[in-house]
Amino acid sequence: MRLKTLTAALVAGITVSITPMMASADYSAAEEVKVLIGFKPGGGSDTLAQLVQPYLSESLGVNFVNEYLPGAAGAIAWTRLTTQSPKDGSVISVTNTPMLMTNYVMNDAISYRQDDFTPLANVVTDPAIIVVSNDSPFKTFADLKQAAEKKPGTVTVGNSGVGGDDHFSTLLVENKAGIEFKKVPFQGDSPSATAAMGGKIDASFNNVGTVYNQIEAGNLRALAVLANERLDILPDVPTLKEQGIDVVAGSSRGYSAPAGIPEEARKQLVAAFDKLATNEEFLAEAKKRALNVDLVTGQEYDQMFQDVESQVKEMWANMEASDSQK
Repeated sequence: MRLKTLTAALVAGITVSITPMMASADYSAAEEVKVLIGFKPGGGSDTLAQLVQPYLSESLGVNFVNEYLPGAAGAIAWTRLTTQSPKDGSVISVTNTPMLMTNYVMNDAISYRQDDFTPLANVVTDPAIIVVSNDSPFKTFADLKQAAEKKPGTVTVGNSGVGGDDHFSTLLVENKAGIEFKKVPFQGDSPSATAAMGGKIDASFNNVGTVYNQIEAGNLRALAVLANERLDILPDVPTLKEQGIDVVAGSSRGYSAPAGIPEEARKQLVAAFDKLATNEEFLAEAKKRALNVDLVTGQEYDQMFQDVESQVKEMWANMEASDSQK
């Protein structure tokens, strides 16, 4: 199961989004901050950026400019951040866990490691969810599981890219349920959901924040959420645990800079994220977008990186050991 190569080159098309110009610059490191986003516009990372960055811009008095570098489950952007970006606080990136760690744990070709980053803040934690088109013959996860048991490797399920959190969630479910899907990678969670909605794949492993509006609109049907308990916003969607498959997974999205940025820049950035915790307008906007705010900043986010890496390494070792016994 070892993945030996990156799935895309370290050059990609760029789409730019700029926050409104501020009257004065209070941030000591730069007059403008570039934000690297490793997925296409419209996905969960972009949703986070569009929500958060106007508030950061207001706090710091600088513009935030998004550069989209989709491919390799975020690894293109994170490789750019850690190896090709200035370490002066002028470039940061949306960082997704466990995806950032699954990339290098599962793929020897990826050279960055978690200590190549300065973790700034986790902002949201988005549970994983399994969705199908509203006219799909699969009405429940049991239906999907039964089809996979009947014809292993033929039921097509999308994910946000090889090594990404959705891919890893799929592997966990396969391992726990004793089934095999035909896994279809996309450059982000939004394209995967769109493919499921159009019936081009049987199902998509996704995140709640990305697909919630389409579920509410009746375009997608949710089969299961990979959370400890049912979600208040989707009370009729059962957890996988309820269905006898003990898998809890999802994606946490935040921001990091390269390792070694000036301490003053780090403190200013972390302080701007800390302000979000008491910003009622921000919290209300996050709720509207079905985003579960989970603010973890500074050293605590650094510890979160270390804890997630340990968990991913343990799970991956267990899965490889299981595969070797088959």
